[in-house]
Amino acid sequence: MYMEWNKLLSPKRVGNYAKNTSVRSSDLRSEFEKDYHRIIGSSSFRRLQDKTQVFALDKSDFIRTRLTHSLEVSSFAKSLGQNIAQYLISNQIDPSFTVETKSDICDILQCAGLIHDIGNPPFGHFGEEAIRDWFLRKLHTLTFQGRPVTEVLTNQMVQDFYHFEGNAQALRQVTKLHFLVNENGMNLTYALLNTIIKYPVSSEQINPESGKITEKKMGYFYAEQPLYERIAEETGTKGMRHPLTFILEAADDIAYRTADIEDAVKKGCISYEKLREELLLARKAAKEKEMPVDLEHLDPVAMLDHQYENGVTRGVTNPRLYAVQNFLVRLQSSLIFCATYGFTSHYRAIMAGEYQHDLFYKTYGDWVIRALGDIAYRYAFISKPILQMEVSAGTILNFHLDHFVPAVIAYDTAEPLNMMDKKMVSLISENYLQIYQFYSQKTDDEAEKLYLRLLLVTDFVSGMTDSYAKDLYQKLNGIS
Repeated sequence: MYMEWNKLLSPKRVGNYAKNTSVRSSDLRSEFEKDYHRIIGSSSFRRLQDKTQVFALDKSDFIRTRLTHSLEVSSFAKSLGQNIAQYLISNQIDPSFTVETKSDICDILQCAGLIHDIGNPPFGHFGEEAIRDWFLRKLHTLTFQGRPVTEVLTNQMVQDFYHFEGNAQALRQVTKLHFLVNENGMNLTYALLNTIIKYPVSSEQINPESGKITEKKMGYFYAEQPLYERIAEETGTKGMRHPLTFILEAADDIAYRTADIEDAVKKGCISYEKLREELLLARKAAKEKEMPVDLEHLDPVAMLDHQYENGVTRGVTNPRLYAVQNFLVRLQSSLIFCATYGFTSHYRAIMAGEYQHDLFYKTYGDWVIRALGDIAYRYAFISKPILQMEVSAGTILNFHLDHFVPAVIAYDTAEPLNMMDKKMVSLISENYLQIYQFYSQKTDDEAEKLYLRLLLVTDFVSGMTDSYAKDLYQKLNGIS
């Protein structure tokens, strides 16, 4: 099967609202440009300004938040889209790929960058891990009507919580939880929704050992499976990854891999000298592993040295920091070129749904991307300041889950809630309760209702900003 752009770029939406004809005729925006305005005007997007990218609970104003990261990804994604589209058009790779196609994919990618992390819980990626860990440790200890919750729920429902994923939550956030006009959330186009689904599999189909990029994690919850199937049908992907998802993922990789290094240097986790040393070691290791290394086109060490010399020549106050920041900007441009090559050189396989690697795979940017991730992990992610912050964040998230999950198990059932459980439920945002009520009324299945009540908690906790999660924790523990 070969995917077709006229279906992949479907401008259709789940909900079609009645429109005034005169207004419609004067609105020159494409459907994807309308998506952009729906996103940036949403409270869900604004909340990203108080969600951590890496350094949880950090007060420094230069450290990136989910919002600044998302803006960077949006910019890189659009640039990649422009480069790739122009190559396809100039070299006449695909007659169906037109100038209009180029415009549409750039708009879609710009929007996708803005919302790719919109479902992530507070406290960075650690928040996802903490939620998964809590359910793995405690879900089987909870009971409903005398039975273990894990026996009431279907296997897929249970696996959804064991493999909780911010990407799956993002789909849920923009299609249901952002209550705008009705239950369809932001009501974004099918093309955009499919672009943010990184993994076109359910929690039962995850298989990290397969080596397939599409099976690493789950892409949607059981609750959104009918929606996913409809999106896949409308866009013609049917179990395959949308081609634009590869571009979005590459933009995300470029943004966070380079940003993590800059933030780590600014936080004092790694010095200029140590970064240079690590890049030299990584380059040597890449050559020994016979990975593609092309120093004529991409030599991070030479780039870093050159920027340091520029800083000294210009007489800047801190030539080391100057060197790192400018080096990373130039490195981003080189990595955009690598990702462009990765997409265009595997275009047929991507369009056939057969390509199962990221866009840097076997390009001369492959070792660089891996090196940046490894350096950031060893010098920042497992540093004492980060570990201390994560312990604090874990305490906060565990407290909320310890109290809210048991409170909702009997909520909206014939079983009476005790006084404290009633109070805990009353603290959940009215918006999330409203969404729960809407969907729970559509089923008579007790297992599905229980599943939706558990989602009610993960929706509420995931929607919290770092500050709100911390403040609520302090208030509930009598800490002023």
